[in-house]
Amino acid sequence: EVQLVESGGGMVQAGGSLRLSCVASGFTFNNADMTWARQPPGKGPEWVSAIHADGSSYYADSVKGRFTISRDNAKNTLYLQMNMLKPEDTALYYCARVTTRCANYLCPRWARGTWVTVSS
Repeated sequence: EVQLVESGGGMVQAGGSLRLSCVASGFTFNNADMTWARQPPGKGPEWVSAIHADGSSYYADSVKGRFTISRDNAKNTLYLQMNMLKPEDTALYYCARVTTRCANYLCPRWARGTWVTVSS
């Protein structure tokens, strides 16, 4: 059974930083392309970042230069380092394994996610 458990969210002031983690199990993590997405309150989900199994990474324009995605295959863990946070980054963040159910790296949310709230 595929399991993804996100953590690291919280409340932070604008300009602050947070590091999200996503612990994966139930599949071969080091072979998987992984993604982060977010869903702001009252809005639809949007893709944030993706990392391929080979380590190549991709970012939405809205977070490029501020967020960094990484992975630790030994720990089956995906990370999202978020710096220079803005109020518009406030959202429920979730990780996902890229499968055929995803469109342009935007994947359905299978796990609980973790809330990030950025105050101005």
